[in-house]
Amino acid sequence: MPPFTGLRGRLSHILRLPGNMNSEAVVQNKLSHSIRTRFLRLLPLDWNPSGWLGLRVEVYGCGYKSDVADFDGRSSLLYRFNQKSMSTVKDVVSLRFKSRQAEGVLLQGEGQRGDYITLELHRGRLALYLNLDERDDPRLRSSGGRSVAVSLGSLLDDQHWHSVLIERFNKQVNLTVDSHTQHFRTKGEGDSLEVDYELSFGGIPLPGKPGTFIRKNFHGCIENLYYNGINIIDLAKRRKPQIYSGNVTFSCSQPQLVATTFVSSSASFLSLPATAAAAGSEEAGFSLRFQFRTWNADGLLLSVRLAPEPQRVELQISGSRLRLTLHTSAQQKSQVSTGHNVNDGLWHSVTLDTRDQQISLTLDDEAASAIEPWQQLQAQGDFYLGGCPSEGCGHPTPAAFQGCMRLIHINGVLMNLLRVQQGSLGRYHALQFDTCGIRDRCLPNYCEHGGQCSQTWSAFRCDCSGTGHTGATCHNALYEPSCEAYKLTGSSSGYYSIDPDGSGPLGPARVYCNMTEDQVWTVLDHSSSAPVRVQGSSPQKPYIMRFNYSASPEQLRAIVTGSEQCQQEVVYRCRKSRLFNIKDGTPMSWWLDQAGERRTYWGGFLPGVQQCSCGLQENCQDMNYFCNCDAATNSWSNDTGVLSYKDHLPVSQIVIGDTNRTGSEAVYRVGALRCYGDKSTWNAASFYQESSYLHFPTLQAELGSDISFYFKTSDFIRVELSSPSAVAFSFDVGNGPAVLTVKSHVPLNDRQWHYVRAERGVQEASLQVDQLPLRFLEAPADAHVRLQLNSQLFVGEQRSTASTPLPLSCSSADFDSVSVSFDSESSVTYTFQEPFSVMQNRSSQASSVSRESSRARENVAFSFLTSQRPAMLLSVSTFSQQYIAVILATNGTSLQIWYHLLADQDPDVFVPIRQNLADGRLHKIRIHREAKDVYVQVNLVATRHCRDPVHREVREAGLRGFVGCLSSVQFNHLAPLKVALLHRGSSLLSIRGALEESNCVALAESATSHSLLGKGPLESPASSRRSARTERGACSGRFSPSEAHPEVPGAAFPGVPRREQERGCGTCWRASEGAREGGGRGRDFLACLRGRESENERGGGTSGRASEGARETGREGAGLPIE
Repeated sequence: MPPFTGLRGRLSHILRLPGNMNSEAVVQNKLSHSIRTRFLRLLPLDWNPSGWLGLRVEVYGCGYKSDVADFDGRSSLLYRFNQKSMSTVKDVVSLRFKSRQAEGVLLQGEGQRGDYITLELHRGRLALYLNLDERDDPRLRSSGGRSVAVSLGSLLDDQHWHSVLIERFNKQVNLTVDSHTQHFRTKGEGDSLEVDYELSFGGIPLPGKPGTFIRKNFHGCIENLYYNGINIIDLAKRRKPQIYSGNVTFSCSQPQLVATTFVSSSASFLSLPATAAAAGSEEAGFSLRFQFRTWNADGLLLSVRLAPEPQRVELQISGSRLRLTLHTSAQQKSQVSTGHNVNDGLWHSVTLDTRDQQISLTLDDEAASAIEPWQQLQAQGDFYLGGCPSEGCGHPTPAAFQGCMRLIHINGVLMNLLRVQQGSLGRYHALQFDTCGIRDRCLPNYCEHGGQCSQTWSAFRCDCSGTGHTGATCHNALYEPSCEAYKLTGSSSGYYSIDPDGSGPLGPARVYCNMTEDQVWTVLDHSSSAPVRVQGSSPQKPYIMRFNYSASPEQLRAIVTGSEQCQQEVVYRCRKSRLFNIKDGTPMSWWLDQAGERRTYWGGFLPGVQQCSCGLQENCQDMNYFCNCDAATNSWSNDTGVLSYKDHLPVSQIVIGDTNRTGSEAVYRVGALRCYGDKSTWNAASFYQESSYLHFPTLQAELGSDISFYFKTSDFIRVELSSPSAVAFSFDVGNGPAVLTVKSHVPLNDRQWHYVRAERGVQEASLQVDQLPLRFLEAPADAHVRLQLNSQLFVGEQRSTASTPLPLSCSSADFDSVSVSFDSESSVTYTFQEPFSVMQNRSSQASSVSRESSRARENVAFSFLTSQRPAMLLSVSTFSQQYIAVILATNGTSLQIWYHLLADQDPDVFVPIRQNLADGRLHKIRIHREAKDVYVQVNLVATRHCRDPVHREVREAGLRGFVGCLSSVQFNHLAPLKVALLHRGSSLLSIRGALEESNCVALAESATSHSLLGKGPLESPASSRRSARTERGACSGRFSPSEAHPEVPGAAFPGVPRREQERGCGTCWRASEGAREGGGRGRDFLACLRGRESENERGGGTSGRASEGARETGREGAGLPIE
């Protein structure tokens, strides 16, 4: 079976079903919604990558029972109850319908006490009216009564089956149309629906009944109609007494109207000859009648030439109105317009008649508009509908019509569009027959935060006016998230609108930002900020004051949660008015927090303790009480304090219950809510290592998401600082990879904070970096819109595909796209754009933490295949005369790794293996250095050897270059060969000689019959010299170490401790210990090494480590490859 198969499902959506990749596996795809169909088409989208073709499909389904009723627009089904009325607290109504009419009642029921339920088609949408409150007047349904009107679906008059499900339990209601569900809650106090006598399906039998509306009955078919488990149509078919049936038939005989779709705004047209309706041509003039539907506000509907010349008639949509133009000459014309909003997606009927010495235009049921020409007009040539080609019109015409047409009549004769498709009638271009391809792009509504959706034939747009948001889908907050953010923009104190949740569901709130203090305070006032005197309240009848803030409860919660600290002052003065009952401690006054919970602690104290601030400070007027007011003295007392436990703020209500005694009174004032700090702005995370990252739960970002953050760094990051001056945002939703890049004229890795915001929505993607111009990328039309992720969200590193350690091996596929063949004249040089920090010595004054987290390191990996020695495999040099070189030497040691990191010391040379690697086979090398430790891995084998350095071999290898194949070259995060193959125009690259993309694996397999030994001439070291102020890495080719270090003197050897000599020289020696203890005795050890060279050469691949002793002993430690 192919990897992917397409299935066209409900609403003409394409379902993409993955298949198996071999001949044995079985892949099951379970559909999220059932499909009812007679014919099913499976379309292979892609085949097995290996090229094998095959298709094996098993489809599982079940039988389908269908009970259908056909309503002619004048009939209905009545389900009469056994009792006078039916009262229910739970209802379930399900049905399927199809219709070609945009209006019609599907369900109607009401009771004498005012309850009612109505389900109807209105303007092609399904509307549900429901009232459970007997106080509601049904006559007020359209004027803001207690009824709930919920509208769902669109273009439901398309002659296709649509599913409807109504589920109600008490006040909770779900309305589902096809796959879209809307939940709502009914108004009023009632929980039950009380309906008298009967329910009507398909229409209202008595339009004149008091309390009902005169609505159109349903014209179409209804299938499988169930009311609370009762099959209504089945009862009617069996003529049960509780069902009264009008003129209803039990088969769906609705004729299918043939429509055609004009798909192109520049090329679509339909040409019909006037002679096609010769039967009606005896009268002078002509008539034309048709129906159309579209979303476009402009488009040509009809163009026809008239006799006498050069007159012509054009009918077009202009500014959402229908306009008729009679051109009598090149300069003279007459116009008339009718209708409004004809681009609403509904079917509209148009009649054009040129008989009776006038041109009359009729739209739907409106009155006709007319133009009176000075003579009788006659059609000449063809009728061009939807557009007019240049050869047919010969003059400029408006944009072509994009939409659908049907029921085209010329002189009263219906045109057979299937004959047009077969080529036996008229001409056409860019049309689709027997279908109306209109889509409602505003369903579902992708405009967020209440934005108004409008559309054309191929796109939609959102009007974000008054929403507090902007962007293609009203996703971006128009206002800053906090007062702290306004201060960062340089603003001063004043009233501002803030959006505390950014692009979240909450709208903006109006606050006062006080920036005169050290902290930036966000101040929210409420409805009662003046002092209030309270008298005459008791615990049984307390005084209650509710506070209405300038923000909603949800906005208040977001502001408080996002702040570092919040507080609210409560001024409370009292006389003979207690806060607590002194006998049992019962609260007599209290306040309610943001969640409506009662709180009995007062200003200055913490939750859980019924005290005031004087109790905490032990300075109450009467030390027998914990609040001054509890002493209940005749003089005024004060228990003013500040509430600062922000999880309980703000105060939503205050209750005072002890001011009903003689001389008892209280005065209170609740201050404004004041918060400072922005937790979302300054909650920084530091990434100290390359493997550092943050991960979060799977990002829910199907239709839209945005990510914003500040960063500062001195190195590259991914998410994605793609270069020191560029930030890239990439994603793939199924339409292929998309990349947005913003480039800065200054480096971004400058250890300063930089702001990044990346957003992706169904319309477009955007990327903002600091104050640089916003970059946009529009989404392709009619493409995938849902971004479906299944891994965790990582911040700080790309870890989604490598969260666990990986083995140090590569499959053959890794070499296919990054393998290059070199000759003796070839090299690739990659220049870093700044001094590469991993090779720099850290300051001696840096802290231990800094040294630990920022230690110099390299990660080098590559594979090679050659038969030449000496050969330069890879070299890296800096402006400060440091270098790394990986070479194949002429002697038996073969592979050597040279490190020259300290200018005042000799280079260190590591020989991890005593084996000839210039053998025409593929070898894999991995090198990792961290500070003074070097780890080398050759062909995954771990035998240890040591080697005497030979400086001249570096020079000789650099002069001879490299002849062979290199693949998978990596230096830290860079891949120079990939850049060389894919971006040869990069300014960072210098390529010399001929490079040929190759396959090292294939060459290795044929190595027994091939020789890669090169015989090219040698080249002077000076010819490859580059700028002294750059750092670079050379992948094979020629390299002269004198460029980085003019003179490579001979290296001394460290001393070797006696115990190491006794153990023999086949053992690897830890230099950090040996260099300190061995003094100058290392030469005896090296002599031992030379004497046992043949034994060492049998060692195979090795893994070696040079420890810190090589650095700490200076010259004594140079040249020992240690693990």
